Amino acid sequence: MNVTYDFTDKVALVTGAGSGMGRVSAQAFARSRATVAVTDIDVAAGESVVNEIRDAGGAAKFFELNVADPDSVDAGVAAVVAEFGGLDFAHNNAGIEGQHGKFLEQTRESFDKVIGVDFKSIFYCMQAQIPAMLERGGGSIVNTASAAGLIGGYGFAPYGGVKHGVVGLTKHTAQEMAELGIRINAICPGPINTPFIADFPKPVLDRLLTGTPIGRLGEPEEIAQAVLWLCSDGASYVIGTSLSVDGGTVIGGMATRSDDLGW
Repeated sequence: MNVTYDFTDKVALVTGAGSGMGRVSAQAFARSRATVAVTDIDVAAGESVVNEIRDAGGAAKFFELNVADPDSVDAGVAAVVAEFGGLDFAHNNAGIEGQHGKFLEQTRESFDKVIGVDFKSIFYCMQAQIPAMLERGGGSIVNTASAAGLIGGYGFAPYGGVKHGVVGLTKHTAQEMAELGIRINAICPGPINTPFIADFPKPVLDRLLTGTPIGRLGEPEEIAQAVLWLCSDGASYVIGTSLSVDGGTVIGGMATRSDDLGW
């Protein structure tokens, strides 16, 4: 069941909206009558999502944006504000998984890339988005962290460490912004049925699900519902939280050790 919201006259920006959770989040905002800025580094994918939203009767426009490049982020957010007159909501969702493997096998190049796309981007995006929201008198930001940002996992040190950083950055920034009318929270998905994990070998996916008490993958729509709630007035007293939407992964302990499976 999808809960509906009325975001008429609101502007929502979603990063990494060309696929996966970002795509579904953008569509959910549009169904709730927000005007949606679909942003992604993949132009074709982003424009395809805009067409899907428009075909369904929603309002959206694509903006090319590389979240790891602060100049691109600044220019992209400025373009959104110029086009739509302001910004009310942001779902900072773009991310990559990085390299699988034991800690001593991780390359510094892969680590640097994960830091740029998954962590620095959150800093860049919030610094660009918050001034625009202040001009509207407030707003709401949801940063995508991960269940791996709340617990430990085997073979995911760079990704998990960076997602812990997203949780921390969210809390510290939320504390400063709350009195200014901007609520900032993080969402921590467990294993979700997206292209992000589509290439996992079946034995690895089965192993992952042994640490997920509900016994199945989550669906992107379930993440989008949580994002919309965090942006809604229904979450008006929710500040700086890290909301687990994970099928119980965090309470069950993520079963991520898969080196015995040759992966």
